Amino acid sequence: MTSDTSLAAALAAGTVVLDGGMSNQLESAGHDLSDELWSARLLAERPEAITEAHLAYFEAGADVAITASYQATFEGFAKRGIGHEKAAELLALSVQSAREAARQAAAKGVTRPLWVAASVGPYGAMLADGSEYRGRYGLSVDELADFHRPRLEVLAAARPDVLALETVPDADEARALLGVVRGLGVPAWLSYTVEGDRTRAGQPLEEAFALAADVDEVIAVGVNCCAPQDVEGAVRTAARVTGKPVVVYPNSGEAWDAGARAWDGRSSFTPEEVAGWRASGARLIGGCCRVGPEAIAGIAAALTP
Repeated sequence: MTSDTSLAAALAAGTVVLDGGMSNQLESAGHDLSDELWSARLLAERPEAITEAHLAYFEAGADVAITASYQATFEGFAKRGIGHEKAAELLALSVQSAREAARQAAAKGVTRPLWVAASVGPYGAMLADGSEYRGRYGLSVDELADFHRPRLEVLAAARPDVLALETVPDADEARALLGVVRGLGVPAWLSYTVEGDRTRAGQPLEEAFALAADVDEVIAVGVNCCAPQDVEGAVRTAARVTGKPVVVYPNSGEAWDAGARAWDGRSSFTPEEVAGWRASGARLIGGCCRVGPEAIAGIAAALTP
């Protein structure tokens, strides 16, 4: 079921469980995500697969589904010969697919509130060369805002519960995104990808989080797509600097090899770490790349009062 309670109200009342990685769930179902559109390709070719992936996370215990629009951009679709109008339909479909999964979950007996977060990945995700882990694209804040505005407007019009401004590597890009979300009429969360106590572009997290402190549309700030060991310090900093609820959804602990377009290393995602994030003040907790339904079920169980 979708919820009449806002996500902001739910975060004020307690802890909410996010889903895990869309790509690894799709890959485990046998889908090839090796091209530049990544999971967004299936919005055009197999949208039912997107719904099935969301449903798996809802059934595992996730309260929030993040849409398959992370790498979905007008520019990226244009490279595949998909025009502006059709691309806008696919962006809206990403929200509709998650809503459909919530309906199917309710039909299967899930009675808790469920929410949909429309994913807005960074400029570097469109480049598909790993630069979302570096930032510093050589673009101005205004140029980045011009890039993000069209799809943010389309996603906001599809009426998700929240916009997930996620995997942001650079405070300049955060500044651009925050400028665009003002006045869209949809709440948002802002989540950086980090290394230690800095953004991937090297800015101190205190300065990066401070950008969102006075933005009314932002209902949570935090980190995602980072190493699990970098989460706890970031949670404390985000809560102290902004006074807002904190969102965290790190990777499993494996590292992305952009050249090989593959993950390498071993998982270090543990229930003990999740408990530490909650104790540090995190209120919206899930997993990102390489974190699947089984891990989300473990998080949901650990966070159940």
